[in-house]
Amino acid sequence: MEKESGKLLEVKNLKKYFRTKSGPLCAVDDVSFNIYKGRTLGLVGESGCGKSTAGRTILRLHEPTAGDVYFEGENVVAFSKSKMKNMRKQMQIVFQDPYSSLNPRMDVKSLIEDSLKVSGGGESKKEREEKVRETMSVVGLEQRLVSSYPHELDGGRRQRIGIARALILNPKFIVMDEPVSALDVCVQAQILNLLARLQEQFGLTYLFISHNLSVVKHVSDRVAVMYLGKIVEIASYRDIFKKPLHPYTQALLSAILLPKIHVRQERIILEGDITSPVNPPPGCRFESRCRMARPLCREQCPELRNIGDTVVACHFAG
Repeated sequence: MEKESGKLLEVKNLKKYFRTKSGPLCAVDDVSFNIYKGRTLGLVGESGCGKSTAGRTILRLHEPTAGDVYFEGENVVAFSKSKMKNMRKQMQIVFQDPYSSLNPRMDVKSLIEDSLKVSGGGESKKEREEKVRETMSVVGLEQRLVSSYPHELDGGRRQRIGIARALILNPKFIVMDEPVSALDVCVQAQILNLLARLQEQFGLTYLFISHNLSVVKHVSDRVAVMYLGKIVEIASYRDIFKKPLHPYTQALLSAILLPKIHVRQERIILEGDITSPVNPPPGCRFESRCRMARPLCREQCPELRNIGDTVVACHFAG
């Protein structure tokens, strides 16, 4: 296990609630985890569980309702707007849909260069152009595309632009918000290989958000499973896939298709209604769909506890 000195990001009791007519929508509710330097934490869960909101709240693209985010020991939640602007050079994000995250009226050069202009690094026009071309080479974008527009490129090249925009500022930490979910399978492999190479080359630290456990398995050192705003299990990728402890994690893993004809895997079908994230009940949020549920689950929300090397929020796990 990594030493405490190697901790780059520490998230403590992070909450993000949105106001609705029916009451507060608990998108992220008391989430805590650590990410170590040069490592990747995979954050997984079904659509609507709050994983993307968590990533954006860490970067303060959404202002947190409560909680703390420590980056290299400094609490970024307490930063002023000007100090946070400088910190964004160290903390970047790559969005899910490369087409909607790029300005269609800007060419490749302008899109990548814009990060330098906004950050106010003080580079001359010539220095910015040199950085743009150098970064394009690093992420595998051909120099002939420098004057191209997003609609002229395929999804893989668009996502490389998004990666280049983040990388040009020399960050230490990047939130990867489902960076390959909108791409073809063969292109996904290319982008994942690129991310692995960049991490090794520049010592980058990733929060890799995805609903695809097969992808997370290949890119993550540790995996955090999220359900309706809460972390329900955190473990190494080996432990998550070999011996998942939380019933929700077990159900997610059972849905993975195995590329083996003669191997049959038991499917866990989740039944029951999904708990509303607006004014959720006091008990476990997975209780209405859990095959292990007991009366205690309806009355008391389980706290994260250690079982071996795994951290799990379940009264009856293990």
